[in-house]
Amino acid sequence: MSKKVTPYKGSRLRKKQVEEMFDNISGNYDGLNRIISLGTDEKWRRKVVALVKAQNPESILDIATGTGDLAIKMGDSGADKIVGLDLSEGMLDVGRKKISKKKLEGKIEMIQGDSEALPFEDNSFDAVTVAFGVRNFENLEKGLKEIFRVLKPGGIFVVLETSVPTKFPFKQGYKVYSSLVLPLVGKIFSKDQDAYSYLSKSAASFPYGKAFNNILKKSGFTNIQDQPQTFGVATIYVASK
Repeated sequence: MSKKVTPYKGSRLRKKQVEEMFDNISGNYDGLNRIISLGTDEKWRRKVVALVKAQNPESILDIATGTGDLAIKMGDSGADKIVGLDLSEGMLDVGRKKISKKKLEGKIEMIQGDSEALPFEDNSFDAVTVAFGVRNFENLEKGLKEIFRVLKPGGIFVVLETSVPTKFPFKQGYKVYSSLVLPLVGKIFSKDQDAYSYLSKSAASFPYGKAFNNILKKSGFTNIQDQPQTFGVATIYVASK
C-alpha cells in the first residue's frame, strides 16, 4: 500500500487491529454493507462467482471470507471443497450460522487463519477468491505470494476490491461519499466509529488498477485482467498460475 492505514491508534500489528475491528462490527456488517454499497456489492459478487464457476473448480479457497457471502454463493458451483478463511472469529461465527441455515455445512468449511501464512499445502486449490480483503493484508506481496503458492497450476485467482473512479464527475462524487457519507453511516449504525473511517481510508490508499496488476505480476501471476465496476468504484481482477 502507498501508506500504512490502521483501524486504531497504537503499535500493534495492523492485522491484529483488523481482526479486532471485524470482531467488533461482525454483528451488523452484512446489513451495513448493503446500505453503504446500495446493494451493488451483491452484483459484483455474482460476477466473481460466474468467473469461478466457468472454470469448473473442484476446490475453492475464499480468503478474507468474512461472514461467508462469497463462499455461500459458490455453494452450487459443483466444487467438492470450499474453504472460507478469515482472521476474525466474530465474522466466521456469523458465517457459520448462515451456512447452517442453508444446510451447506458438508460443503463449506470456515476456518480462522492468516492470509500471509496459509495453513495449506502447495497447489491445493483450483480457485482462490478474495472480496474486499486484499487491502487489509499486513504485507500485500507476502499475502499474494502465499495465494500463488496454494493455487494449483492453471488455477484461477479472482479479486474484488474497491478502487477510485478517475473520470469526472464520478471521481469527485466518490471522494465526497467515501470521506463523508461512509464514515457517517458507520458512526450512526455501528458501535465502532473508527472501523468505517478505516475502511474508507484503506480503500483510498490501495494500489488499484495497473498498480495492482503490476504487483500481481511481480508475485508470479499471469494472464492478468482488471475489470472496473460501476464507474470504477470497484474492480474485479482475474489472474492465473
